[in-house]
Amino acid sequence: MTRRILFWVQHLLGIGHVERSYRIAEALAGTGFAVTLASGGRPVAALAAPAGVRVVQLPPVTAHDAGFALFDAAGRPLGDAVRTARREALLALLTETRPDAVMLEGFPFARRAFRFELDPLIAAARVPVLCSVRDIVVDRGDPARRAEIVARVRTEFAAVLVHGDPRLVPFEASFPAAPELAGRLAYTGYVAAPAPPESAVPRGEVLVSAGGGRAGAALMQAAIAARRQGCLAAAPWRLLAGADLPEAEFAALAAAAPEGVAVERFRRDFTQLLRQCRVSVSQLGYNTALDLIAARVPAVVVPFAAARETEQAIRAACLAARGAVEVVPEAALSPQALAAAIERVDGRRPPPLAVDTGGAARTARIVARLLAGEQWRSEGLGIDRNTI
Repeated sequence: MTRRILFWVQHLLGIGHVERSYRIAEALAGTGFAVTLASGGRPVAALAAPAGVRVVQLPPVTAHDAGFALFDAAGRPLGDAVRTARREALLALLTETRPDAVMLEGFPFARRAFRFELDPLIAAARVPVLCSVRDIVVDRGDPARRAEIVARVRTEFAAVLVHGDPRLVPFEASFPAAPELAGRLAYTGYVAAPAPPESAVPRGEVLVSAGGGRAGAALMQAAIAARRQGCLAAAPWRLLAGADLPEAEFAALAAAAPEGVAVERFRRDFTQLLRQCRVSVSQLGYNTALDLIAARVPAVVVPFAAARETEQAIRAACLAARGAVEVVPEAALSPQALAAAIERVDGRRPPPLAVDTGGAARTARIVARLLAGEQWRSEGLGIDRNTI
């Protein structure tokens, strides 16, 4: 009998959440699950739909900046009409698909603003509810909030699947109450993209990237200024500003770029470019960290830290302690600080890191065991063959 999964994901600023969820959904489908993925963010043209997965677009909700105020597809503050439409769409999907499990990306550790649709979904599910969450969550240091999360997990969730490796970043590094989730929490390993095929790409570039780009304008501007002031001026530079950087800001970057600096939105061969670059300069979201670990190139990272965001700073500290990256705190970002960091790492190859990257396949195996009533936590982490 084919098992069915209803998978909910919502991205707001970056696209890392939906990229990871696509990979997990594809792995579930590849092992025989019928997967319906309800996506609540704006459509992302740069991402290929996961193979074998039905993707259903909810009325899109997004955020314009790190304040995370919510807006609808027309750019208006999120109103009751869209909330109602999304809630009804999710409940209709639940009725239509009759899933054997519901998987929620991030919730209840994140996405509290979407309780208007997730609380009714959980209440109506009548099947195991699973949390799919990255290695690091944003914790505001509120004991009451932590206690609420623990209580919800214990009463409403069958499992919390942490897509990370505790040898690099244990979950309690960002969620101190993690030990209270014993019996519910399992590490899957990191959910990494498949190794890219060999291809002919430029070598020796300074590659500056900002993921989706909505929060990367300051990094791009500092990089152009650093290059203008002579930083590795003999090398070609390439700036990937992101598909979501507003058009006016993208045009301003392109106009400001000196000769020898290419400015583009994104490249589908990004990982190949990264592996051949001279120095990488970026923020440090989940997917970027995995790409850097795999590429083992000199890297400068400027962790996103607006609005008390701590996720990227924690990840950067863990990688910096292992010699994998050089960190420039966002508050200290300037052309001079960036240039100095780039020149420090130039020519310095990072050491290999033993990190499990089999998270997508292991998630599928854990879910299958859970639904079969087996001892799903017995899988344990090992060094996957895809480990870098």
